[in-house]
Amino acid sequence: MDTLLVLVTDPVAWAALIALIVMEVVLGIDNLVFISILSNKLPPEQRSRARKIGIALALIMRLGLLSTLAFLVGLTQTVFSIPLEGPPDPVHGMPMFEMDFSWRDIILIIGGLFLVWKATTEIHEKVDPEPTHGVLDVKGAAAANFSSVIVQILLLDLVFSIDSILTAVGMTDHLPIMVIAVVFAVGVMLLAADPLAEFIDSNPTVVMLALGFLLMIGATLIADGFGFHVPKGYIYAAMAFSGLVEGLNIFARRAGRRKAVGGPPLEHASPTGSDNV
Repeated sequence: MDTLLVLVTDPVAWAALIALIVMEVVLGIDNLVFISILSNKLPPEQRSRARKIGIALALIMRLGLLSTLAFLVGLTQTVFSIPLEGPPDPVHGMPMFEMDFSWRDIILIIGGLFLVWKATTEIHEKVDPEPTHGVLDVKGAAAANFSSVIVQILLLDLVFSIDSILTAVGMTDHLPIMVIAVVFAVGVMLLAADPLAEFIDSNPTVVMLALGFLLMIGATLIADGFGFHVPKGYIYAAMAFSGLVEGLNIFARRAGRRKAVGGPPLEHASPTGSDNV
């Protein structure tokens, strides 16, 4: 209790909390886009429930990871190393270069590969949809799809949660600040989930753009796992710019539809029958 009172009156703690909340909300965008795309494959009456379950699982997982910080920090310790060719060592004359891998790196690589595979599969289904053959049990198929979506969301929640919590650990040493930031960020995800999913579902080109984002995020996770860190600012700047361009395209298409409904301008209208005589 005394620790909490000290943090409440500490301006540095408030600054760390604000910075961490912003960081957690930004990192949650990846997870939210993935949840939106997966949940939109379900029947309309199941989509909101799937999103809420997925986001609740993300919160439980992140709070659980925060309660095991010692274990989480241990994930960054080297598990094995792979010797690689490199410049000769000036003393021994032998190449001395190794690539180290931790459990965090392994999880990021597996999660990135899964994300790339999933995004590629979804893009293929959008570009070349295959018709369904035969008669299926609709209820059984819906239940299987719902379970499959929840499992996939859970797997990616694990990857994004580890990345999120390790980022939080690197920004502050105070567990209460981490908990508040995580809960706030997940609350924002919960509020934004349905509007974002509905917007993606109602704009087919946005779906393809979001799948492209997932491909890029998956490739970034794989690169990070192999030790090639890509600043996330570049990733989110590219996403924001692409989103801005797509937003302009949406406004242009809507303006074109309104113009089509209103008819062509008077000066470009075709002449009447009497004018043609």
